[in-house]
Amino acid sequence: MPGDTSIQAWLTLGLIRGLGGEGARHLLREFGSPEAVLAAPTERLKSVVKPEVAQAVNKGADEVALNAALLWLTDEQNHLVTLADSDYPEALLNIIDPPILLYVKGRRDLLNAKSLAIVGSRHATPQGIDNAEQFANVLSDAGLCIISGMAHGIDAAAHRGALRGTGSSIAVVGTGLDKVYPAANRELAHRLAKAGTLISEFPLGTPPMAGNFPRRNRLISGMSLGCLVVEASLQSGSLITARQAMEQGRDVFAIPGSIHSPQSRGCHKLIKQGAKLVETAQDILEELTGLLTPPPVQAAKPTPAPHAVLLEQMGFDPVGIDALCLRSGLTVSQLSAMLLTLELEGCIATLPGGLFQRIH
Repeated sequence: MPGDTSIQAWLTLGLIRGLGGEGARHLLREFGSPEAVLAAPTERLKSVVKPEVAQAVNKGADEVALNAALLWLTDEQNHLVTLADSDYPEALLNIIDPPILLYVKGRRDLLNAKSLAIVGSRHATPQGIDNAEQFANVLSDAGLCIISGMAHGIDAAAHRGALRGTGSSIAVVGTGLDKVYPAANRELAHRLAKAGTLISEFPLGTPPMAGNFPRRNRLISGMSLGCLVVEASLQSGSLITARQAMEQGRDVFAIPGSIHSPQSRGCHKLIKQGAKLVETAQDILEELTGLLTPPPVQAAKPTPAPHAVLLEQMGFDPVGIDALCLRSGLTVSQLSAMLLTLELEGCIATLPGGLFQRIH
């Protein structure tokens, strides 16, 4: 992989300072591939992004950082997963700001597993720790992969419980994958790398900065069918994850607690706002039954060959035009015409947020 020019191009694009995910997606939509973006003249780039960003793209990535990432990829445990890869987490294609690439350590096959997020306070009570481990273990044995953020408290407990089950666990972290934060979870990180997966959208060497963790949280909720909050104070970052899950259309669950416990107030607030009160793991499994067992796929209506190919590339989940451009290799104008035809024929539906969905 490290010798693959495509991988180098993706890494370079992801390491350009000041570009950001939105700018990178605009460039990919316009030029079609990282190689084409990097080969484009500055004046052409300026028609898509700001002049200073265009100049940064023309300059390229820092060679030291690029070589460090390529060296990291020589370890068979380490992977780079891009928007163009078939195993890029499909659920992330439907969030507002999907990262153009993910650094992955461990089991790549878990990236599209049916998953549930479990989050909560870093300062959890003993009962909260026990609840997180027990719920995670039961849900993992039921076939769900448990996703959390490898923080102290509830996150770490959820990972431990999930690793004891058959569904395993994914940690989405707010640092580069060459760092372990918090350091006390180093042993847990090693276990996840061996039996589960660690994921980061941040380049190697990225330290644990405060602004990284809310961004990390959108991936935790975005990759999941739902989000369970075990314990949370009113100021807990877990409420950010829960709010993002609601905005992404995911189910949110909360375990109630004592009215006298500060660590229960966040959960009680979520329940008042519409989160589902749960007392057992079975409560969650009953809510997710339809999502865990997809209905049989009915035959699609006959369409002309190019449109049939596009329907196959769409899949059956809502998808944005950016993702379709990457999957099909077509331009935005070509796709727009084909999507209009498919909509008129009753083969697809247009959803809020610029998404399209194939009709079963």
